[in-house]
Amino acid sequence: MRAFLLLFLIFPVLELYVFFKVSTAIGFFPALLLIIAGSALGVLVVRVAGLATALRARESLQRGELPAEDMFHGLMLALGGGLLLLPGFISDVIGLVCLLPFTRRLLGRKMRERAEAQAMRQRAFGDDPFMARPGQPGGHQPTVIEGEVVGREDPAQPNLRNPRDL
Repeated sequence: MRAFLLLFLIFPVLELYVFFKVSTAIGFFPALLLIIAGSALGVLVVRVAGLATALRARESLQRGELPAEDMFHGLMLALGGGLLLLPGFISDVIGLVCLLPFTRRLLGRKMRERAEAQAMRQRAFGDDPFMARPGQPGGHQPTVIEGEVVGREDPAQPNLRNPRDL
């Protein structure tokens, strides 16, 4: 959490520093036009990519498939477009990296591998304690004691044995 807060505080300062350096190299107004063009590109990407992702997801659902891959690509496109919307050159570069198809595939593959590893860990530690284990032929079966609850009936409380009293 501290790293996120530190990044949240340092990122605008870095963006201002890079803007200052770029504006001294190419001029203030060309640098400002580049930032405005990046924001316009971000709006365009978010609109077009959002619609395209929704259509691909609907097609996947109609085929009976889960649109997880399409949703991840849509998320990456939305993240890239959102970063392009932010004013600054660092966020524009990161947004453009998110928009490139090969980086989306690479990140998608890494996320899938991480999710599969997490699922395997959960499966390994989430075994049912009543299932058969190595060295135990039938496994451990729980002890069940049947009985009936007997207690003093309160006249103010409804009789739970009669559904009309509820």
